[in-house]
Amino acid sequence: MVQSMTAFARCEETAAGCAIGWELRAVNHRFLDVQFRLPDELRALEYPLREAVAGQLKRGKVMCVLAVSQNSSSEALELNRPLLLQLLATLERVRRDAPEAHTSNPMDLLRWPGMLQQAAISPDGPVAEAIKALFKTALDALVQARRNEGEALKEAITKRLDEIDGIVAECRRLSASVAEDLRTRLQARLAELKAEVAADRLAQEVALLAQKADVAEELDRLAIHLNEARSRLNGPGPHGRRLDFLAQELMREANTLAAKSVLPSAAGVAVDLKVAIDQIREQVQNLE
Repeated sequence: MVQSMTAFARCEETAAGCAIGWELRAVNHRFLDVQFRLPDELRALEYPLREAVAGQLKRGKVMCVLAVSQNSSSEALELNRPLLLQLLATLERVRRDAPEAHTSNPMDLLRWPGMLQQAAISPDGPVAEAIKALFKTALDALVQARRNEGEALKEAITKRLDEIDGIVAECRRLSASVAEDLRTRLQARLAELKAEVAADRLAQEVALLAQKADVAEELDRLAIHLNEARSRLNGPGPHGRRLDFLAQELMREANTLAAKSVLPSAAGVAVDLKVAIDQIREQVQNLE
């Protein structure tokens, strides 16, 4: 199935007293580049989550951002013991230097900035399991979004391939009459110059020009590349790199065809061909 490399997915839920949210963004990239933004206490989850992404995606830059918010109940709070011990030691020194100082109130200590913290989330607890389950849901949604866009891109690319088929057919029609058109143009030019040329010499010049303007090979290779592009597009993925290469080959043949065009009508058709191929190249850049 054709997949795009650009997609977005967001999933949220509440589990074990925590609000959990995953946001996944995917954009174009030559390879698979997965980046995570996780709380420090949950860094241990990164490796299995990264493996899950690699199991479903082959290319693209994927940014995975986790947001976890605990409730404000007392069960979610813990005492910052190192800070408390440091503060008590400081107060003890103050009492030694100033015995008349007032004894500290425990509530004043609890109000000290940073004294009470939210309890760290265990990477093996129920919240972590909910985080991993929600990530799978978000990843599935991201993959589905990539597939949906990929199908739309496939339809657009197929339409351009059909358009190129028509252009190639028009080029064949024009190339079939190129010798006669060249003869007519040469005769008209000779008439303007009032020059006399032997019939065999004229035929020789026409044959030489027609040989230089012959685009049969280019048209045959265009047809081969078009068939290969359709085959790849309908085959198993990944598709992007191969189709990008074929688009480059199509453009190479189109450039040669344009260089050989000696008739204004053929030159115009060659320009249309290059435009259609360039549109395909832009689209395949988004395919996995």
